[in-house]
This record gives sequence, C-alpha cells and structure tokens, in this order.
Amino acid sequence: MTIIIGFLLVIGLVFGGYILSGGEMGIITHALPFEGMMIGGAALGSFVAANSFSNIKATFKSLVKALKGPNWNSQDYKDLLNLMFTLARIYNKQGILALDEHIENPKESDIFSAYPKIQKDHFAMDLITDSFRMLAMQFDDPFHTEDVINKKLKKHHHEVLVAPHSLSTVADALPAIGIVAAVLGVIKTMSSIDKPPAVLGAMIGGALVGTFLGVFLAYLFVAPVSNRLTAIEEQDGAFYSVIRDIFVAILHDHSPQICVEIGRGNIPTNLQPTFYEMEEARQDLAEAA
Repeated sequence: MTIIIGFLLVIGLVFGGYILSGGEMGIITHALPFEGMMIGGAALGSFVAANSFSNIKATFKSLVKALKGPNWNSQDYKDLLNLMFTLARIYNKQGILALDEHIENPKESDIFSAYPKIQKDHFAMDLITDSFRMLAMQFDDPFHTEDVINKKLKKHHHEVLVAPHSLSTVADALPAIGIVAAVLGVIKTMSSIDKPPAVLGAMIGGALVGTFLGVFLAYLFVAPVSNRLTAIEEQDGAFYSVIRDIFVAILHDHSPQICVEIGRGNIPTNLQPTFYEMEEARQDLAEAA
C-alpha cells in the first residue's frame, strides 16, 4: 500500500509542479507514447535478454509481493514460536523417535496442521523437517548443524533476491536508454532543420521527453520497487533465522522455554511478541495438551 501512495505522490507533485510553473503538457503527452515505446521496449528487451525464464517469472511474481508487503506478521511469529516449542518439548521429553511421524509426513501432522500458513511455506517446512532429520541421523553437533543451516539460508536468500537485483539493473540502465531515445529525437529534428522555429522547438522538446522519462522511471519507479522488494525479503528472511536459532538452542540441550526465548529475542522488534504473550501462549498449549 505504501508503494502506491508513494507513486501517487510522485506523479501528482512532479507534474503538478510542472503545470503550476507554466509548463505545457501537450508536448509531453504527444511524445510520451513514442518515447515510452522506445524506452520501455528497450528496457524490457534487455531485461529478457539478461535473464532466464525462471528469473523473469520470479520477477513478475515479485511485483505482486511489492504491493502486498512482507509475508510474515506478528501473529505468524507467535505461531512459529508455539510450533517450535511443541516440537522442542516432545523431543525433550520423548526423544527424536516421537517426532518421526510428524517430520516424515508434515502435511498429515496434527502439530503442523495447527499452523496452516507455516505448513504451506515449503522452505520453512523443509528447514524444520530436514533439521530434525539430521538430528535423527545423529548429526547433532550444534556448530556443524548451524553451519549447514546457514548455508541453506544463504542459498535461499540469494535466490529470493534475484528479482530485486534484476530490477535494480533495469533502473541503472533506464537513464542511458532515455538518452538513446533523446538522441533519436534529435536526429529526427535535424532532418527537419528547414521547419519553422516553433515546429523545431516542439520536436526538440519531444526529444527531451526521452531523457526525462528514462530518469523519471529509473529513480522514481523501478529503483523504489527494487529497494522495497529487497527490504521485504530481508524482513521475511528473519523468519527462517528464528527457526535456525531455536533448533541450534535445542542441540545445546536448553529447555524448550529457553529455546523459544532465544528465538523470540531475534524477531524484528516491530513484530516481536512480548515475553508475557508467549508465556500465556505456552499455558494455552499446555492446557490443550
């Protein structure tokens, strides 16, 4: 939502200021379709040439995410802490074999089914189940396990940042593409050098629309979307880091309460549930059990 508000402010204040200062929109509106086709086409073509089909698909999907915002909210973090507390408590009291049916069939597990949003996230589920599988195979060194999970997080982080990096590259190229369109406009103007000054002035103004449009799109539209996507992915990535922190705490033989508290401490501040909220949630889980 904030990105839409920002774009409306950009369009309203830029063109509003231009009109209020005495600028004529006629030249811009006349040249905009042609300059837009050249600049947009060149940007899209270079983007397609520089990326694989999977990256192109991921980039267009990410545009929806830029509008929706981060995937995980405060309630999701509470659910994650409750889920990891339940798993840690079962492991602490009954051992890894008691978790086998839940880890091997998470879609049918009553523990995971209590948190459907987490259950639908493939990476979160793989991270949790694979970590407990390593524990079942006696790969239980906390430091080695943390290193393995960190490599998975790094790989995932690299993959989700493909879209914002691709958009950032387009933003960097747009000003130069705008200059290309402007030069073509100047070439067209020079071929009509025998026209009256009023006509030449309009043609030169139309050519300059290309430079304006390239810079305008680059720094006020594409770059903000790229930065917004990067911020969203960074924030969502904290969700998976909490899983790592809690699991490593489990390997250090801390109590389930301490493991969850370690994870809670690493949740982004604006989404972090309080200690007392989690105490109340644990009491509800105990009563339900």
